[in-house]
Amino acid sequence: MKKALTMIIATVLFLGILAGCNAGGSSSSGDGEGGSSEKVELKVFIGQPRFKEQYETYIDQFVAKQKEEKGRDVTVKLELPSVNEADQLLKTRLASGDSPDVFGIHAINDIPVYDKAGYLEDLSGEPFVDKLYDTVKPMVSREDRVLAVPLETLQWGFIYNKDIFAENGLEVPKTLTEMKAVIKELEDKEITPFIRAYKDSYIPQLFLPLTVGALESTSNKGFLESMNAGEGSFADLKGMFDIMDLVHAHGTDRPFEVGQDQGAAAFASGQAAMWVQGPWMAESMLATNENFNFGVAPLPINDDEKATLINLGASTSLAVSKESKVKDVAKDFINYILDDQDSSAFYESLGFNPLATVHTFETYPWLEDSSKYVEEGKVYQDPTIPSAVKSASEKLFQSYYADDASQEDVISGLDRAWEEYNKVNKE
Repeated sequence: MKKALTMIIATVLFLGILAGCNAGGSSSSGDGEGGSSEKVELKVFIGQPRFKEQYETYIDQFVAKQKEEKGRDVTVKLELPSVNEADQLLKTRLASGDSPDVFGIHAINDIPVYDKAGYLEDLSGEPFVDKLYDTVKPMVSREDRVLAVPLETLQWGFIYNKDIFAENGLEVPKTLTEMKAVIKELEDKEITPFIRAYKDSYIPQLFLPLTVGALESTSNKGFLESMNAGEGSFADLKGMFDIMDLVHAHGTDRPFEVGQDQGAAAFASGQAAMWVQGPWMAESMLATNENFNFGVAPLPINDDEKATLINLGASTSLAVSKESKVKDVAKDFINYILDDQDSSAFYESLGFNPLATVHTFETYPWLEDSSKYVEEGKVYQDPTIPSAVKSASEKLFQSYYADDASQEDVISGLDRAWEEYNKVNKE
């Protein structure tokens, strides 16, 4: 009896050990035919709720591919917070140890910060890397390590209504003086020059990278380096407010009641000739007017034509968390973003630009003009401005446009935000 009892206990303990071996981030279960199927939950976090349908469709394809090729039952928990909330929410999640496995970050602004904090997995050896265009790879790299797969590459400045320009015999301005002449011509014909939409604070903030990038490339070379060294000031950027003031003085009514979607609808319906925005609003504009004919041009900020350049950069990119417990699946997902068969249709559905050798779709018509500037090298890389400074500029620029802050207030506020950034990120 004792011997039999001992054997039963030993058997139970052995089965318990086997069960324990299956504990962790994934599990296996019978598939009904004597095989097994690994079950995995993948957490994906991207601050682009307007692309919910496109992401869900592509994720469904990924899940099916994982099942077919690797026998995994993958469940993807997709979070799509608003663009205004995503950055702070992600930082809170990472700091609390509740990290998504894959998360969206801004390539230029965020990769240095998140990498220094130790959050980013090195993806240099992944298959997708060799598919990236040579001009794109540096934008998602740091110290020769590729740390994300890019989704959006941008070439932007301002957008203009091609039909209004053609009907009134207008040329795209290349200097501030030419822009003033275009504005006068439009107003003489009772056409509003600019859409003003300040309800979403990121929109007035767009003047920050546009002015910093153009001036850093010409009259203020080394500005970013001096700011990072704690030796510069926004007061050094002479004429920074000129284009901001000009646009603000010649635009549509009640700008603080108008956000990006209302602005897109107004622009696409012909309520103004120009908008300091980017082609990322194409989907929203075409939803209002599917035949809307618009172009993308560099924004003149002064009378130096050499400073009238296209802003070229990568924004939303997907990184893998170093803390992920399912890194193999997370990396499979990252590589699927640039899948040889499926990626081209995915990027086209998002309205993004081709950025890898697997992309076979044509560039969009509204990028024809700006692409010529890119081909001629008339560009600057989107300046690496700390996200904390960009966040500060949102409120400061809104206050400036509302006449609640002076130019001196804006400059001191931006300087202070950069000083605080330097203190936190000092080596």
